Amino acid sequence: VQLQASGGGLVQAGGSLRLSCAASGGDFSIIAMAWYRQAPGKQRELVARIFSGGITNYADSVKGRFTISRDEAKDTVYLQMTSLKSEDTAIYYCYANVRQRATNIYWGQGTEVTVSS
Repeated sequence: VQLQASGGGLVQAGGSLRLSCAASGGDFSIIAMAWYRQAPGKQRELVARIFSGGITNYADSVKGRFTISRDEAKDTVYLQMTSLKSEDTAIYYCYANVRQRATNIYWGQGTEVTVSS
């Protein structure tokens, strides 16, 4: 399974961005997809996650500002980010937990988000 992420960029504080991540390749079913991020000098952290049934989880730091959604037909997950802050600056990684013959985890290549204050 390949995860292709896009949508990062440079934005001013208070602005918005939408990240996309499409899963493709082989025969699989999605258990959950998520976005993680890693800021310079910090550990990778969960930003938001969506399960196949539609249940979502968010990091406290992004609740009310970020929305994760999924297009099941396209095996694509989106992260709508609003009211961006400088502390949102990070590399954002797409994650997928899929069911094939076994349960496997895949990571996308990362897309950079830079929020200028």
